[in-house]
Amino acid sequence: MKEVILVKYGEMALKGLNKGTFEDVLFKQIKYRLRPLGRFVYSAAQSTIYIEPEEDTIRMEEVISRLQKVFGIATICRACVCEKDFADIQEKAVVYLKETMEDAASFKVEAKRADKSFPMKSPEICRELGGVLSEAFPSITVDVHNPEVTVMVDIRDSHAYVYAGKMRGAGGLPLGSSGKALLLLSGGIDSPVAGYMMAKRGIKCSCIHFVSPPYTSDRARLKVEQLCEKMTDYCGDMKFYCVPFTEIQEELKRRCPEEYFTILMRRLMMLIAQEIAKKDESLALITGESVGQVASQTIQAMVCTDAVCKMPVFRPCVGLDKTEIIEIARKIDTFEISIQPYEDCCTVFTPRHPKIRPQLDLIEKAQEQGHFEDMIRKAVEGTEVKTFRVVR
Repeated sequence: MKEVILVKYGEMALKGLNKGTFEDVLFKQIKYRLRPLGRFVYSAAQSTIYIEPEEDTIRMEEVISRLQKVFGIATICRACVCEKDFADIQEKAVVYLKETMEDAASFKVEAKRADKSFPMKSPEICRELGGVLSEAFPSITVDVHNPEVTVMVDIRDSHAYVYAGKMRGAGGLPLGSSGKALLLLSGGIDSPVAGYMMAKRGIKCSCIHFVSPPYTSDRARLKVEQLCEKMTDYCGDMKFYCVPFTEIQEELKRRCPEEYFTILMRRLMMLIAQEIAKKDESLALITGESVGQVASQTIQAMVCTDAVCKMPVFRPCVGLDKTEIIEIARKIDTFEISIQPYEDCCTVFTPRHPKIRPQLDLIEKAQEQGHFEDMIRKAVEGTEVKTFRVVR
């Protein structure tokens, strides 16, 4: 019995004249993710992508698992392919749905008749197939209001499809359809979540991380690389920029007021990140900041940080509390890596009493006490680059 996967669009379906552009990006993402699993035949019609395996050995569970991490997909269904003949539909439905129907207490049938030439109308299809299934599975009852299982019959131009139940997709927009941005990946819980949330809006992410040996360890860097690798499940292939930051932090400690250290460090990180972003052809920066979570994440502190930025800074976690962020981190499987006890450079020389409501003019004056231009250029030139790819 031939089986096919039906992939339904999310908000992409509402796009206007540029809908085709989003569809092309989604097609490429799906094909790239599924290529290692075998050969498939792809087609599309009416905001649905049809994915038909060409080989019997393809593991459909693995196909579904990968598709559920592709942004732009609203729902995924495994369906049986039938001829556009009701006798074939009812015969295959009984066989294909056997396991599902035997495990359920109630069901109903819904039908969509995209091909209006099909001789039976939707209510008739529902009534007749419902009767056939009730007779084949007498232990299950019909419940049109709150069924445990909804059997769908989809009559299309070339074939009919029968399936029961839908699996949720990742939603959002296809990865890369909204441009490219650079994520400041710290190693904590928040920044991987921020990258995931922006990727869901179609933004292709690269990552930048700052290291300060000997104050930060190789294990701390490895932890961040593990996060980057894990994020590829949703964010696709990612470039990883590792910036040497020790000299700048030591200069900050020598020359700048301690209470301004964190804000000044963030400003210098932003200056470096913007230079890396230009090389990466990224149009914006992404951070995991959430208002009020720590001293450097007050509105006043963010104003002082953004004052050095010449490109947009996206903060998708800004209105979330820690519980909500952790919930997403668990969903994308980054939480356990993030809580590994290896400190990043943001914790180096942490001030005892950080300024939580800094004034921009005083911050700028404090920054002038250091000579950071050459150090910034040196840090950019010394940046290491790696690429993390989707696990094949």
